Amino acid sequence: MYKARVVITGLGAVTSIGLNVGEFWQSLLTGRSGAAEVTAFDTSAFRTHVACEVKGFDATATLGADT
Repeated sequence: MYKARVVITGLGAVTSIGLNVGEFWQSLLTGRSGAAEVTAFDTSAFRTHVACEVKGFDATATLGADT
């Protein structure tokens, strides 16, 4: 029987309750919710006005200018 091997080289998280693993984990432990009124666009044309937006994440700064 073939047994696959897996190597975990790191952890990452970009979520509505934390922009890194530490923030995310602390939010989980304290029961923080990421649900809130949508701020990224006007939701008046939609039935739902609540979502779990990722706020404060700058992909260019985090991943590089070529992203």
